[in-house]
Order: sequence, then structure tokens, then C-alpha cells
Amino acid sequence: MQRYDPDFAPDPAHWLELDEGARIELAEQHHRKAGIPLPNVRAHAVFHAIVENQVALGVPAVVDAVSRLVGQGLGRHEAVHAVCSALAEHFFELMQSRGGQLAAASQARYEAALARLDADEWRLRQGLPGSPAR
Repeated sequence: MQRYDPDFAPDPAHWLELDEGARIELAEQHHRKAGIPLPNVRAHAVFHAIVENQVALGVPAVVDAVSRLVGQGLGRHEAVHAVCSALAEHFFELMQSRGGQLAAASQARYEAALARLDADEWRLRQGLPGSPAR
């Protein structure tokens, strides 16, 4: 696999054959070539790689969220970003946990957050075209 485009799901077998560094590099390359301004392209690419890993591994809550958001009209790339936002909140919560005490509860909250993701709400929060009027 030589190219990553988040608008199209990478072939799971090919994606998972790559080492993690290569996955992150592909995501970085995509965002640099697309000229997408980011405060930290590496951190952004890491989150892309994690979500794509979860999709490729068939993690049900993630696969369902991406599919639902795309079905609600988000582009796949934007659906990945929506999942990344829930993942970032999950990571933040895990980092606040002492000794992993909250890990199971945090995982359940992550999956619940994924289930609540909605394309209209995401567009509104991001100020994207097609956002519903409040």
C-alpha cells in the first residue's frame, strides 16, 4: 500500500500488513498533499491510523459509527474525524484514570459516544456546509 485516502476505506488486509509507523506516515502524507492546515499533523495522523486500525479489525462500534455517519451524508474522511473526536475524549479520560481503574467504564462510554455520533450534529459542531439550522 503506497497511498492513503480517508475518503475510501483501505483494504483491511493491506492496511494491517503495514507497520504502525507506515500507517501514520501515509496519513501524514495525505494531509500534507491535500494542504489541510493542522496544528499537529503527526498527532492528527496517529488518530487517523488508530481509527483505520479499528475499522480494519472490524471493531463493531467503530464500523457502525463510520457506516452510520456516511449513511447520514458525511464524507468518509469527515466520518473518521467524528470518530477521532470520540476517541480523543476516550484517551483523555483514560489518562485521568489512576492505575487503569476506569478502563472498562471508559471503554463503555467510548462505545456509547460512538453510538450517539450524528452527522447533522457533527456538521453543526464543525461549522460544515449542510449544517442544520438551530
